Amino acid sequence: MVEMKEKGSFSFKETVNKIGLPTLIIGVFWLILIITGGFLGISMTTLLSDTLKRAGMNGILVLAMVPSIQSGTGPNFALPVGIVCGLFSLVSSIELGFTGAAWLAASIAFAIPLAAVVGFLYGKLLNAVKGSEMTIATYTGFSIVAAMCLAWLMIPFKNPKMGWFIGTGLRETIQLDAVGGAQILNNFWKFTIGGIIIPTGMLLVFGVCCFIVWLYFRSKSGIAISAGGINPRFAQASGIEIDNNRIKANMLSTVLGAIGIIVYSQGYGYAQLYSAPLMMAFSAVAAILIGGATASRAKVSHVIIGVIIFQGLLTTALPVANQLFEGTDLSEILRMIIQNGIILYALTQVKGGGK
Repeated sequence: MVEMKEKGSFSFKETVNKIGLPTLIIGVFWLILIITGGFLGISMTTLLSDTLKRAGMNGILVLAMVPSIQSGTGPNFALPVGIVCGLFSLVSSIELGFTGAAWLAASIAFAIPLAAVVGFLYGKLLNAVKGSEMTIATYTGFSIVAAMCLAWLMIPFKNPKMGWFIGTGLRETIQLDAVGGAQILNNFWKFTIGGIIIPTGMLLVFGVCCFIVWLYFRSKSGIAISAGGINPRFAQASGIEIDNNRIKANMLSTVLGAIGIIVYSQGYGYAQLYSAPLMMAFSAVAAILIGGATASRAKVSHVIIGVIIFQGLLTTALPVANQLFEGTDLSEILRMIIQNGIILYALTQVKGGGK
């Protein structure tokens, strides 16, 4: 009897460790919110439709965490660096007169080389500050957003769809429906199942990006990046160039961040400049950690699970909180507690066996 209990206890602990404590807690909490919403008369199909839409919008931004984590530099808190590259490419495409699907394709085409160059420089910076990557990354992201606040006012764009009505510079929020760029991917091959709207185009783009990253980390270059992240000394003794691989990983992360904000903006219907990208890295970091990743290991499956649970939780919490507590904004408080709490939990595990 004693052996059976010990065996059962070990099995339960192993299951929790496999799923991940944050994933289990947040997943159960999301399920409770969904059930509560059903009792309150909130439409489940609407909640699930919004969850899929938000997951598609944020998915690539969360995917950008995988290369940086696998390389050993930790979660990419400098995601705003890639986001700024994507936003610059986005407004440049509008300035050049692209509209509709051509605008989307041009924005991504401009963003990839720009983000690759900036990601290379950012990777060089991280190699110079080994051991303090996450701290430096956070301040780098904040700094680039602050610098671009000046740049958005000084860039001599002339397109009236983006500029202020009086004076110079770009508006804080640019409407993408003015160039036919709002929700292009959302509406591409869109269909409904049981009242749930499936944004096929956006999910396909997210799926393709996930497949490319998954495939890359099974290539020789990707395996070398992962090896350097797991055990730098052993990888270096094996002839792997760790510094170059860290640069490659952060270039890929920055490119994904640039593509991700373009997909996010078209899904949202607006491009938000100035201080809007400032805190976007934190929700992306929280999502991948909720999915089961740690500060040292991450997989594409963690991205998919995490973005669905995290965005589903945010989507469900707002209407449920409004029904239970009228006149309050507990959903935003809840988001901040969960988001920052998950990040704090993960960072405490970095040296305590979380690898």
